[in-house]
This record gives sequence, structure tokens and C-alpha cells, in this order.
Amino acid sequence: MTEHAGTKSGAGDRPLRIAIVGAGPAGIYAADALMKSDVEASIDLYERMPAPFGLIRYGVAPDHPRIKGIITALHKVLDKPQVRLLGNIDYGSDIDLSTLRRFYDAVIFSTGANADRALGVPGIDLDGSYGAADFVSWYDGHPDVPRTWPLDAEKVAVLGVGNVALDVARVLAKTGDELLPTEIPPNVYEGLRNNKALEVHVFGRRGPAQAKFTPLELRELDHSPTIEVIVDPEDIDYDEGSEAARRHSKQVDMVCNTLEQWAIRDVGDRPHKLFLHFFESPAELIGENGKVVGLRTERTTLDGTGNVKGTGTYKDWDVQAVYRAVGYLSQNIPQLPFDDQAGTVPNEAGRVLVDESADGAARYLPQTYVTGWIKRGPVGLIGHTKGDANETIACLLDDAASFTPAAEPDPEAVTKFLEDKGIPFTTWAGWYRLDAHERSLGEPEGRERVKVVEREDMLRASEPHKV
Repeated sequence: MTEHAGTKSGAGDRPLRIAIVGAGPAGIYAADALMKSDVEASIDLYERMPAPFGLIRYGVAPDHPRIKGIITALHKVLDKPQVRLLGNIDYGSDIDLSTLRRFYDAVIFSTGANADRALGVPGIDLDGSYGAADFVSWYDGHPDVPRTWPLDAEKVAVLGVGNVALDVARVLAKTGDELLPTEIPPNVYEGLRNNKALEVHVFGRRGPAQAKFTPLELRELDHSPTIEVIVDPEDIDYDEGSEAARRHSKQVDMVCNTLEQWAIRDVGDRPHKLFLHFFESPAELIGENGKVVGLRTERTTLDGTGNVKGTGTYKDWDVQAVYRAVGYLSQNIPQLPFDDQAGTVPNEAGRVLVDESADGAARYLPQTYVTGWIKRGPVGLIGHTKGDANETIACLLDDAASFTPAAEPDPEAVTKFLEDKGIPFTTWAGWYRLDAHERSLGEPEGRERVKVVEREDMLRASEPHKV
């Protein structure tokens, strides 16, 4: 974190009032970076859900307690007296940018990415074609998605070779009983218990050296007693670019080593088969009577640089459902510019970029910033958002001396505004109550917690407005 010794702000002698929209890791890291500076700040974290933690709560597979352990570190930030959580508030309908500017000296958006990136192949709109993000939201108990999920396909395809694709494939291949010790809610357990999938096929357009798995996540696939991971030896291939990638990245080399070991071993007798396919580019989802009945892929080959080209050879795969895990996409934020192609808010080092003036100089939206995936796109691991946050907060502090002060900076002014609008907002104390409630639901079954799904039930347990 850059030191800003003696930084003055337009706020005068009072603490700088900062609103952060989005209480996932990116927003919480931004709050932490601000508190570690030498500028006194009072921070309100706004969250659309009644509970904080964003994709840690609603985007990480339930059998990943290690990653969920990040919540412990995030908890310590939200426990600080300078930070206040205001949950169950939807930016754009409950509150907007001009209103936030009444109450805060600056606003930071850390709204993340929770939609599926489109995949432009024929048949993508067939029944049985799903976005990975929607499936993840379902099995993570997100209150805003349906309570049931169609799991009647015996053979399933997953498109993509990143960690989300692995999560989706692993959850589809595991039994409901294997996942029952986790925090999954009853409706998810019932769905997974009746899942008919026996074969899961994961497809990558390029080769093993270009896969975006992390080594630990990949190896975890093989830990289930019910899942047989299978790699075709024909898919183990490298060109000069691939070999260079292995030399320059220990992680890439570890992933390749794991895949090589799986490719040469004998296939065992575990009941669920999980195939990892490389050099197969999705060309078409095959339909019959409006439903997916197959997937057509084009075989690719390396071109020497680590990229691939099509060979003109196609293969049809017998599958009845296709999940696309080709990346997340951020959604447009009202009152902010948005780059639809990149799925980000145009910015320079976190300052929201409106456009360029006639002389070519950048014009910024005053006192408005972005951090996390809405700033740089949905790439990298959770830890990468710390660097994002540090850069954004450094810019905010550099600008602080020229801020136009908020008209109503008293922290009680904004809560009165929300109460007058009749918005049942939740608090950090409310999260502690919801947390205790979820843990109490898990205790009789020897589980750490059982996640509450219904928004009304979350609000009831949180006791809105109560500090």
C-alpha cells in the first residue's frame, strides 16, 4: 500500500466518507487498503444480498473449505469499527450514484462478475444448454435463482478448462451423499441425490499446457471414491510455445505432469467417469425436438506458439446436457460507462474513465472508482484483487485533496434515508445472527452449517436494522 503521508482531503477535519458498492473480496480488500493508509476514513460497504462475501459465499463450490477459509481474513476487516455493512440494498433501484454522492466523498464499485459469458455456437439456446454461473448459483443456494435444477442427463459436457469448469464437473460427478457434509441446503442435496449423470466430459479447445486449472484444484478431482478421472494419451501434446509455458511456470508444469500421469494409468472401476478432453473446439450443440442430444467438436492442432488451428475433422459426442464455463461477465452498472465487449467499466488505475477531451486528455467521473473484476475483467485468483484494491485506493487518496465534500456526511443520514424508504437493510451484527442460525441448523447433523436459501428467511434471521 502506498504511503500518503499528510494526505488532506476535501472532507476537512472529519473522516473521509467512502461508499463501497459490493461486499465481496474486492470491496472488502479495498476497505482494508483504505484503513491501512494514514487517512482517517469511515467506510460503508453496500451489498445486494442480505449476507456479505460475494462469490466466496455464492461462487465457490461447497466442497472447498480451504478457499472459504478466506472468509476468516475478510471477517477481520468487517470487524473493524471504521467499517459498516449495509446489506440487502440493490444499487440502481434502492440507491443510485447521485444519492451516494450526497452522503459520501467518494464511491468505489466492486460489483464483480456473476453472469455467464456468451458462447456463439449453433444450438447454444437449446433446452439442456446451461451457463455454469447459473448452476453454481443453484448449488451454492443463491436466493435469486430457482430452487430446482434439471439433472436427468446421464452424459454431460462441460465446455472450458478453468477452475469453474472443474467445480461444475466435480459437483456433477459426485454423489449427493458425498456433498451432504458440506453446507449445501436441503433443496440442493435433494437435487444432487437424484442426479443421473454417470459420465462428465470436460472439453478444452487447446492443449494441457494452456489449461487454466490450478494444480491443487485439478488433483482434487481424483480424490473422490466415486469419480474415475480419464485422460486420452492422444491429448498429451506440446509444441514450442507449450514447452516454453512449462519452463516459465511451475503451475503449468505441475498441471501437465498430473495430466500425463492420468493419461498413462489403467482405467479403474469407480462408478462415475470424468473425462478431460483437449484439442476439441465446440462447433455445435446438436438438437432434437428442441433438446440437446449431442455435442459436435472440431479437432484442433497446435500451431507452434501454444495456440491452435482447426483440422476440419469433426466428432459428435453423445451427451444430453452442455454446461458452458467459458468465463464470467460483469453486468452494466447504472450511471457508469460500460464496455460491453470487455465486460468492464472503462478506467485508468481504478479511476472511472468517461472519455477523452478534444486535446486527448482523459476525463474521469469525479470521485468515482472501481476495483476487482468490474475493473479488470474476471481473470485471476481471489488474491489478485488485493493488488487491484491497493492501486485504486492509491488513486483515491491522491485525488482526495480536490474532492467536493459530501453534502450530508453524517453516517446516520444515509441510514435514515434507507429507513425512510422502507428498505430492510441488514448489518454486520445481522450477519453474526445469520451465521449463528446457519450453524445451529447444521449442528444436529454434525455439519458446520446449513446455508439458508430464502431471502425472507435470511432477513428474518438477520433482524434488519438491528445493530
